[in-house]
Amino acid sequence: MTDVFSSNESFDPKKLLTGLFQTAVAAADPKVVLPGFLDSISTELLVRDGDRAVVVIGAGKAAAAMASALEGNWYGGHLSGLVVTAYGHAMPCEQIEVIEAAHPVPDQNSEIAAQRILNLVADLNENDLVICLLSGGGSSLLALPAPGITLADKQQINKALLKSGADIHEINCVRKHLSAIKGGRLAAACAPAKLMTFAISDVTGDVPGDDPAVIASGPTVVDPTTRQQALAILNKYHITMSDAVHQWLGGSESETPKTACGQTEFQIVATAKQSLQAAAKQAEKFGLTVLMLGDDLTGESQALAKSHTALVHSILDHSALDKGQPVSAPCVILSGGETTVKVRGSGRGGRNTEYLLSLSTQLKGQAGVYALAADTDGIDGSGDNAGAILFPNSCLRGEKLGLNAKKMLENNDSYGYFEALGDLIITGPTHTNVNDFRAILVLPD
Repeated sequence: MTDVFSSNESFDPKKLLTGLFQTAVAAADPKVVLPGFLDSISTELLVRDGDRAVVVIGAGKAAAAMASALEGNWYGGHLSGLVVTAYGHAMPCEQIEVIEAAHPVPDQNSEIAAQRILNLVADLNENDLVICLLSGGGSSLLALPAPGITLADKQQINKALLKSGADIHEINCVRKHLSAIKGGRLAAACAPAKLMTFAISDVTGDVPGDDPAVIASGPTVVDPTTRQQALAILNKYHITMSDAVHQWLGGSESETPKTACGQTEFQIVATAKQSLQAAAKQAEKFGLTVLMLGDDLTGESQALAKSHTALVHSILDHSALDKGQPVSAPCVILSGGETTVKVRGSGRGGRNTEYLLSLSTQLKGQAGVYALAADTDGIDGSGDNAGAILFPNSCLRGEKLGLNAKKMLENNDSYGYFEALGDLIITGPTHTNVNDFRAILVLPD
């Protein structure tokens, strides 16, 4: 252990926080996590007699990287297939085709890819194997409208839900019931072939564990949500529906599969919890106490920042130690999950920069407090940044530049604020996705 606080070593808070983020991302790298799950499958196929097809399909921001890792660690015979990933997230593959499509709102390529994937798994027999590679982002990348519904219908509803403040579970419930491929329908299409799904989980919320039905809107597992719930969510957020959508959700055909179909297995290969644990171990090497808040924090970004500000103040309040406060400075507070942003203004920003700008307005330049918030996929919202980093002097620097943090927060212009400060974190696509990573470093005053 290197205790930088009792040694003569120089200490760089920015380097430490960005290092923790990089550690979290590396812990979910497909080429690191996927190979260990492939040996037994390859061996089984080699010893089995008879001809069989091995078809690889998939969707998500990590899908191309997963396909590349699969090809590089596969010795179970010839592969073929197709995966769809977000624009800019493709990686070269030799046997598996890669298509890029739009995220977070689907486009025509999302629809084309979904239909082609359904075509690939049609007419397989019980000796064949389908390997499905899923990760966060798969919901919009694999978008095939249900009968009678247009892609424009889905795009309009998706955009409205993203701006409404609806959480990801509500959004996915609606997506499943407007889709011809999500919510277990892809699994039904694969039968009677054996279906094995490998997933990098970005699941958050109040469902225990990493629920397969939530990852990429669960195309290969049965769906516990109902069409009535989907309709209630649209009404709750006052989302405008076309007559076709309303008619579809009113009929029984819109209900998703509730029982398993065929031979299916589901394996999660990377989670937010694993990434946070890797970052925690790294922080402890620097002599920091780690306060882990969990990998499934949700709610509005500004509300979460408010609760975290209160926690920081309690840590810095020395008298709080007598009241059972679990940690004291120096420490790092780690958390994951996926918050939401209620869009009220016309600015630019994602949930991570929104969280940090809110944190800044409440900490008000508190000495010794630094924070980083970033999405592990490298994209915060629809920007070109993964997130940003907050310094004790961020508020003062912003004022010198003529920036009004509160007004920019009201306008949802957190990107503009941190861009002006030069404190955006820009990584480019990381080729994985275990949701958001937040770290608050609290140093002794």
